[in-house]
Amino acid sequence: MDTNEIEKSKKNRLKVLEDMGKSIYSQIEKGENPYLTLPVRGLSNVKYNEESRMITLGSGLSRRYFLNVGHVRKFIQTTAMAAVSRELIKSDKHTSLRSAFYQVRRTIPGTKIDVVDDQTETNKAIEDLELITDLTREQLNINANKNGSVAGEVVIEDRGDVIDWSKLGSGGWAIPSNVEEIIFRKVDAKFVLYFEKSTMFERANEDKAWKKLHCVIMSSQGQATRGIRRLLQRLHEEQGLPVYILVDFDPWGVYIYSAIKFGSIALAHASDRLALPDAKFLGLMEKDIERYGLKRHLIKFKDVDTSRLKQIKNYDWFKNNKAWQEELSKMEKLQAKVELDAFTAKGLSFMTEEYIPNKIKEKDFLD
Repeated sequence: MDTNEIEKSKKNRLKVLEDMGKSIYSQIEKGENPYLTLPVRGLSNVKYNEESRMITLGSGLSRRYFLNVGHVRKFIQTTAMAAVSRELIKSDKHTSLRSAFYQVRRTIPGTKIDVVDDQTETNKAIEDLELITDLTREQLNINANKNGSVAGEVVIEDRGDVIDWSKLGSGGWAIPSNVEEIIFRKVDAKFVLYFEKSTMFERANEDKAWKKLHCVIMSSQGQATRGIRRLLQRLHEEQGLPVYILVDFDPWGVYIYSAIKFGSIALAHASDRLALPDAKFLGLMEKDIERYGLKRHLIKFKDVDTSRLKQIKNYDWFKNNKAWQEELSKMEKLQAKVELDAFTAKGLSFMTEEYIPNKIKEKDFLD
């Protein structure tokens, strides 16, 4: 993406929102009951597309009418949020989810009724606006909190500032919620390593693993944020970098990988801009426990772990995958988990100097 593409994107997003407003105005002029059309978000309309290998929304649609007691409040909240987003894009400014709530909150003239009472309502209105416009929250200039770091021999331009990911100390670059307008000026890497935990990122960054392995390292703290997932996707699609995922050997780690690779049910409408079907699962795997002597670091499953594992085994994108069914069955039989942090017992740099290089060299990953 360059400056011309950024400007073109801005004009297209404004047009989408303005066309939405013109459609409502046209309905009013015709004496119709104004309505908004949006995809159904229920589980019945969420599908796994085997061809694209992504979780997507089906074709089910619903209408939200202004002159309907059950619809009117959400109708007003969604259009109010659209107006806020339009002004943000026009002025080239961004707002947070919390600030968006205060920008929409006001009393309807002649009444004692507020447009919104709490932030959950504006959050929902933003989600509905994503569905109606086919624009992400970030493309609507609404951001969430930062929760991730990245390091590597990469130079970017972010809103006029040139940032070198290799010269940001022990913390790395804090990944923003909105990475749509980042321009890659230089990318000197062969692949991307994503760590589930920030502690492992910090360990790898201190070792300058990104330099030794000639890669980009990235992490969140648990589930990857939307900004992280979009950045991973952009590095893969625009820069051609393979993406490897490193998580704990437990159902929750597998779910983190699953959401990055296939998308998530909650964000099925945004899979094409967030999911990464080519991502590879580098570990931890059951065979690594034996190979690297990690048995003494086993942590017994709780009931919630067992329950989550059974759910994951039945996901459409796993249940027909022989390799994954075997791996998950081994986890189920073991009834225990191992954390990535266990590698530090073998030496603080063991993961970056032994485990990761060996796994990549041997192409020892799950797809």
